[in-house]
Amino acid sequence: MTDLSVVVPAYNEEARLRPTLDAIRAHLSADPGRWGHWEVIVVDDGSTDDTARVAREFAADEPRVHVITAGPANRGKGHALRRGVLASYGRRVLVTDADLATPVEELDRLDKELTAEGAAAAIGSRAHPESRIEIHQRRLREWLGRLGNRLIRAVAVPGVRDTQCGFKLFDGDKARAAFADSRLDGWGIDVEILRFFRQAGWPVTEVPVRWAHQEGSKVTPLDYARVLGELVRLRARTVRRTDLAVAGLFLLASVLLYRGLWADLDRAYLADAGQDQNQWEWFFAVTADNVTHLRNPLFTTAQNHPDGVNLMANTVMLGLSVPLTPVTLAFGPTVTWALVLTLGLAATACSWYWLLARRVAHNRWAAATGAGLAAFAPPMISHGNAHPNFLLLFMMPLLVDRALRLCEGRAVVRDGVLLGLLATYQIFLGEEPLLLAAVGMLLFALSYALARRDVARAAWRPLAKGLGVALAVCLPLVAFPLYWQFFGPQSYHSVLHGPNAGNGPLAFLEFAGRSLLGDEATADKLAMNRTEQNAFYGWPLVALAFAVVVRLWHLPLVKALTGTALGAALLSLGPRVRIPYTDVIVPGPWRLLADKPLFESVIESRVAMICAPVLGMLVALAADRLAASRSRTNRVVGFAAVALALLPILPTPYPVRERAAVPAFIAYGAWEHYVGPGETLVPVPLPDPGSADALHWQATTGFRFPLPGGYFNGPYGPERVGIYGPVPRHTSNLLREVRWSGRVPGIGPEWRAQARRDLEYWRAGVVVLPPQFNDAALYETVSKLLGQPGERIAGAWVWDLHRGRALPVLN
Repeated sequence: MTDLSVVVPAYNEEARLRPTLDAIRAHLSADPGRWGHWEVIVVDDGSTDDTARVAREFAADEPRVHVITAGPANRGKGHALRRGVLASYGRRVLVTDADLATPVEELDRLDKELTAEGAAAAIGSRAHPESRIEIHQRRLREWLGRLGNRLIRAVAVPGVRDTQCGFKLFDGDKARAAFADSRLDGWGIDVEILRFFRQAGWPVTEVPVRWAHQEGSKVTPLDYARVLGELVRLRARTVRRTDLAVAGLFLLASVLLYRGLWADLDRAYLADAGQDQNQWEWFFAVTADNVTHLRNPLFTTAQNHPDGVNLMANTVMLGLSVPLTPVTLAFGPTVTWALVLTLGLAATACSWYWLLARRVAHNRWAAATGAGLAAFAPPMISHGNAHPNFLLLFMMPLLVDRALRLCEGRAVVRDGVLLGLLATYQIFLGEEPLLLAAVGMLLFALSYALARRDVARAAWRPLAKGLGVALAVCLPLVAFPLYWQFFGPQSYHSVLHGPNAGNGPLAFLEFAGRSLLGDEATADKLAMNRTEQNAFYGWPLVALAFAVVVRLWHLPLVKALTGTALGAALLSLGPRVRIPYTDVIVPGPWRLLADKPLFESVIESRVAMICAPVLGMLVALAADRLAASRSRTNRVVGFAAVALALLPILPTPYPVRERAAVPAFIAYGAWEHYVGPGETLVPVPLPDPGSADALHWQATTGFRFPLPGGYFNGPYGPERVGIYGPVPRHTSNLLREVRWSGRVPGIGPEWRAQARRDLEYWRAGVVVLPPQFNDAALYETVSKLLGQPGERIAGAWVWDLHRGRALPVLN
């Protein structure tokens, strides 16, 4: 049995190779009792000089030296090392560069550490605090090398300070297994091998060494960039076909759900979106306009003029709307809207799949089933009508995974920094989903702590430290945007949603309107509206989850998931819970949170969305156990039960309606003759949460005129309570009432004076009445208010306030 194999890759090393081999032989021969039977393997990697001749001449005098020719052309360090290690027989394998930048005497340190630590590999580390750098590289070269090494560590092997030092001692059998699995031919081989050891659970220790820069070194700072490129290619090659198939199926499902929208982007409008599609398209468009003109992306006066809108206090999703600015400018906000919904839903499903395959289920299709439920559950599909901030939850699995890594305590600072950065980005995607995710993770942590107190005792310290690091990273990055949100212009402190914003207990057992077996009339009675069907998991899935919990109750994970789901379901019932089929009302647990900061703005029924990934994990666990079962009967019966539970809640495609056309007066630019600098265009009725088509008009013109009114969240009254839409004014209320009732009220001097004040406040230049329901009553009302008839221009009634005798003050 060979005790030690030394592998030396060599490319054009004729000048340095002989001294290196002399030094290795001298050191190993000096203490025969320690190193026993040894061998040196020199791998000539297609050298164009006399490297091979030097190696063979040395081998002729020393039978323990073997020469391997890796090929006629240079293939790279990785290829040479793989050939050399796989040809070795040593109980231990040392790999060293031909320049001996780390002296061979440092082998003693590595051998000692490998024995003392019980490790599988000991790597020489130039970055170790106790290492001694005898000859430094040039300062710029050294700085670039350190930067490249940090990037490699962050991407591939976090926790290892020096991945690229070429002096490493391995357990022989483990080294041969790792190199046999390797694929990289270049400098990235070091990282690939270390990743293999880590994934196999084989411990690696870093050892301080002496190191001296050698002139003629073949490693340049640019090689670190090549290593990163190799790692990217390696990751691409290691993606499983199953993973690609699952991602493709998720994308296909998302496209099919939104096929009506994609079929006619110019005219299609999601039928159950209310006015939210107009609002979201406007958010995307105004962000692109602000970015293009270098304006503050946190505020605008384009709507609700002159008061404006605090965009940070609204769900503009700057984390997507800003990077998608080129798409919005090139193709329009409707394309951005459709892309965000379609790709966001698929990305969320893929992200849950990644987490479940990593931590919950070994079988990939079991993980895919659970991920599909987590992303395409009825509450998610409901929000897919109008609320992309609750549909695009692809950051949540990443946050969960990073929090779990903190509990493991292996790289607390690094994981804390990454958690802080992930949370920062999620804040710019949606703060309420982040708050709900935090509630879900807290419920899970408490439930798991009750199930495994020993794990909780070991995890709380690194978790607390990591959360502290995350806050230290996140808070400085979001301090100004959050200050602007809560204390800036048009900020507010809460949004009131009324006393019936919680779920009814029966909602969990019913089917949603967009589910395969759902009934819209039944679902409408149990939800605020069709965009807030936040439960509706259906009784078959609830029954399946109950059966899985009973069968797998011995697993701490199942106990924790059960506690999380029950806690979230109870909180989602709201502060007042009506017992089904009775008039009895009892206090709900949400009352403890309802008036607390942040929670006071949450629609409590949304807390039930936490149940979606929980149910997905339970289904994934069940499917994973069934896939591994040896009993064909168990598999058939079990998968049939899973299918019968999921089939009723399969989502159906989103219906669309034809969107109202932009009035020709707006579309063809006739408005430009009536709106001067600093003036607004006043639609009749003014845009509000119930009628926001004017936001679409404005976006199509490139925000060249401001609007009073609008659809947004803003403050009301001295307490600055959040409301939907602008602070009501008498004239806007009057026009809205006429629009919906069709009745013309008596208009006297007081109403005309009030209209004058309101139009002055709005800085109106023109009043526009497009064709619509009850437009005759609206025309008569506006004519009476302004004391003059309108002009019919480009299909709309127009009142030019510059020439109007009733409003001379506006000149």
